[in-house]
Amino acid sequence: MPDNFDEKQVQIEENNQEEKPINKKMTIFNFALIVLIFIGLFIYMISVDGIDNIIEVLNNVDYRWVFLGILCLIIYWICEAVTLHLPLKKMYLNQSFSNSFKVAMIGQLFNNITPFSSGGQPMQAYELTKTGKRVSDSLSAMAIKFITTQTALIVSTLIVVLLEFQFFVDLMQEYIWIVIIGFSVNILAIILVILAGIKKKMITFFTSPIIRFMGKIHLFKNPEGMIEKLDNSIDHFREQFLFMKSEKEMVFKMFITAVVQSFAYYSITYMVYKAFGNSGITFLQIVPIQAFLLLIMTFIPTPGSGLGAEGGFYLLFSSIFKHGTINMSILFWRIYTFYLPIIVGAFFLIPTKGKKSCNTNQGEE
Repeated sequence: MPDNFDEKQVQIEENNQEEKPINKKMTIFNFALIVLIFIGLFIYMISVDGIDNIIEVLNNVDYRWVFLGILCLIIYWICEAVTLHLPLKKMYLNQSFSNSFKVAMIGQLFNNITPFSSGGQPMQAYELTKTGKRVSDSLSAMAIKFITTQTALIVSTLIVVLLEFQFFVDLMQEYIWIVIIGFSVNILAIILVILAGIKKKMITFFTSPIIRFMGKIHLFKNPEGMIEKLDNSIDHFREQFLFMKSEKEMVFKMFITAVVQSFAYYSITYMVYKAFGNSGITFLQIVPIQAFLLLIMTFIPTPGSGLGAEGGFYLLFSSIFKHGTINMSILFWRIYTFYLPIIVGAFFLIPTKGKKSCNTNQGEE
């Protein structure tokens, strides 16, 4: 491990291992909200489409495309695990892919049941501590994953937007300013994370006055303590960022995997589109619309972006789906991207025996 990793930090991490980072009452509340959203969507479908039309639509579904959608979802999950496994494997030589997949699926579960996907990373870090991994190493691996996956997402989407620019602009002309803001925010997030790894003074120059101002207006109780904590976090991240710079082959593999993952996710919408007998829109035309919907969903403060995701899907795709199929398409799409990750992810919470990992690449503890 790094030489400046002091005993106090070790003690903090050992304490973190003993407590789960998710509030049980909040989890129960979020599950209840998810169930209510599902029931509400179902009631809405019945009231708008009617039972007879719903049955007719289901009878006409091409289930070959439904199964292809499931295959795309599985590919998405595997890629999610691979992008986490690669940096962990560099830090811990005996890290198993099965454990990385389990941790990835637990992240899928808690990302979908917490607002702004805020519960995934803490629960993943907690799960990794069970096999002897330091919280700091786990979070660093996730930071590396964040940079590569977000970069892959932005780059691949922008390329497709350029290929289908006129179609995208014509369809999204009422929302083009939101598109620009959404992409800008994601690009800014990537830039800030990279700057934290190479230009610490630049980050603290801007963040320290903001934190102190927040303290003066009583939004933060201990601004100086928060600044110190941020400073220590940036120092540790810089160490891991240098590690990432030295592992260009690993980062390239993560980037390619993340590109495949992005297109696997986008493909789910296309499979739903084809399953309900739609035609006339190509896969590459679906991609930028779905990417824009994903951007919208990141700003919705409900578990799994509930209600906002369904509403956004309706606004963006209703004009290109056959009449009478959009509501059922929304349900199928949410089963793929929301309900199945929760159901499958929950199975990975079942306790299993895991071997303690040795951090052989960064020295002995």
